[in-house]
Amino acid sequence: MTTSETWKVGRLAEAGGLTVRTLHHWDTIGLLSPSRRTAGGHREYTEDDLVRLYQVLALRSLGLPLDTIGVCLDAGVDLVRLVRDHLAGVEESIAALGVLRERLARLQDELSADRAPTATALLDALRAIGGPGPEGEHTLSRHLDAGQIHVLRTRAAALGPATHYLLEVEWPELYRRAERLRAAGIAPADRKVRRLVDRMDELSALFSGGDAGISAGVRAAWRDDPAAMSGEPGAPAGEWRELADYLDRARDSRA
Repeated sequence: MTTSETWKVGRLAEAGGLTVRTLHHWDTIGLLSPSRRTAGGHREYTEDDLVRLYQVLALRSLGLPLDTIGVCLDAGVDLVRLVRDHLAGVEESIAALGVLRERLARLQDELSADRAPTATALLDALRAIGGPGPEGEHTLSRHLDAGQIHVLRTRAAALGPATHYLLEVEWPELYRRAERLRAAGIAPADRKVRRLVDRMDELSALFSGGDAGISAGVRAAWRDDPAAMSGEPGAPAGEWRELADYLDRARDSRA
């Protein structure tokens, strides 16, 4: 930084529209801590801390929980890239909705004219609704019924912008951390592994509504065919199943 201005907690709280208690809490959980200590022992926030505060507030405004924000920032995720990705996702959604609107309008016209809708119109409307790719949808359908799949879609839509970051940023980072621990020979019962599993299960509950059957079904679908579920034809099924077994043993160790 070009200057060395610092802020005490009260001043920073006022500038950020926060309470001192909030900043103290964020310090306690390691989300944002003052990085400078004066000769008298007082802790102060630096301009680098101010940058991180801006990032925290920006991500929180998108609906992300504090745990996710911490993972994003600690993983070195570029805020500009996140916003760019989010914007691209929103634009894709708008385009998809435009296509859906046109196809539904065509379908409505046919129905309003007392004409039986053509197969083409029905298929166009179904394709525009979207969802998992056909391979992933087929894999999910082997482990979940239609009602359970509907719950997943509804819950994901209700989470809004947070969905992108939970699925594309935090969840993959949690699995990368778990794989590093597994590769290092850390026992599944280790506290570090159990903490990762706890957070994975919290995220799973967000999308499943706390339905253990749905969560188990999704895990089974990923174990069954990780390539189809991820949309990556080269996804290594063997390595994924080894990690899944490792995480299941960590879950069993909590009992």
